Amino acid sequence: MPIYHYKAKSKEGQALSGQINTISLDAAATQLLRNGITPLDIKEKKETFQLKSFLRRIGLVNPVSLNELVIFSRQMHTLTKAGVPITRALRGLSESIQNPQLSLTLNALVVAMDAGNEFSVAMQQHPEVFSTLMISMVNVGEQTGRLDEAFLQISNYLDLEIQTRKKIKAATRYPMMVIMAIVVALGVINILVIPSFATVFTSLHAQLPVPTCILIATSNFSVQYWPFILVAILGVVIWCHYFIKSEKGHLWWDKNKLKIPIFGKVIERATLARFARAFAMASKSGVPLLQALTVVAKAVDNGFVADKILSMRTGIERGETLSQTAYKTGLFTPLILQMLAVGEETGEVDELLNQVAGFYEQEVDYEIKRLGDAIEPILIIIMGGMVLILALGVFLPMWDLGAAYKNG
Repeated sequence: MPIYHYKAKSKEGQALSGQINTISLDAAATQLLRNGITPLDIKEKKETFQLKSFLRRIGLVNPVSLNELVIFSRQMHTLTKAGVPITRALRGLSESIQNPQLSLTLNALVVAMDAGNEFSVAMQQHPEVFSTLMISMVNVGEQTGRLDEAFLQISNYLDLEIQTRKKIKAATRYPMMVIMAIVVALGVINILVIPSFATVFTSLHAQLPVPTCILIATSNFSVQYWPFILVAILGVVIWCHYFIKSEKGHLWWDKNKLKIPIFGKVIERATLARFARAFAMASKSGVPLLQALTVVAKAVDNGFVADKILSMRTGIERGETLSQTAYKTGLFTPLILQMLAVGEETGEVDELLNQVAGFYEQEVDYEIKRLGDAIEPILIIIMGGMVLILALGVFLPMWDLGAAYKNG
């Protein structure tokens, strides 16, 4: 059985923490509530070595993509709407799905359900495939008898998520390629081009300008110590990778990438659109407010924003309204705050947040389209600066040598 770490409050309001061994996250929460403890945060304890993760990294197990989950959700919507039993539908899909990982997972779901588990409980045993939001939606669909509608909403949400990720990747592809080209060009010039000029200048015993001396010194250092430079660069890359993967580093990166010039605005609006869409879907499906906040916090794919969303739970437990707690986080724009306030008064939070999500998705589209126009001047300035430095360093001494030769 998996082990879950929890943070909770006792009846007296005392902060508690510990771990519990049970079959699922919901079972852990239920057990804590039975003991008179209110859970605030429950996370599964990760093992130091996970076979599935290792096999996935070396390519022996293919991860399940969002596209495959969209197709799976649409197929489940069609089958459940037609009245096909869930286990029978899962067996049929497991035979037709090409991804081995997803096929094995569906077979495991059938085995768990034959043993008496609910569909959503069986899905909780496979967090590497099914997100918390997806599991919660299925759970609500089971409780309300509208599992087909739950799968339809899941497929629509995942489809929008795919489109958002594609747009962000498309926006960042061009500048990343240009930056890599600049780095490669600097490396070639430092190692191959400048040493040839340095040999000529040195043989003439001429007084070299300061830019040329700096270029030659940089080139000599690169040529003599390039193995150490490569090791240092590799070490920095590995350190950054593990730092960002750590809890503290991941939170730091999620917070600061929202402040990156030009790109941060796009990421922030895409994150807010994801929050609005996920919260609207959870609210429309009847997920309890506190549980919905927990689910949505994990769906936004940003640790900093997730912590802000989870902090809203404390205010709601004190009796504050949703819009009041959202305002205190300092995270949401006036548009979202106004929509939340109006939605609370009219009882249409889900509908208004869907409109907010659509608005921000249009904003992301607009920002991505003009991203190239905003980045191009910056790249031109960088390229111009590089050419200027090389021109001063290479051509100035040549002009000086030509003048000296004319003067005899």
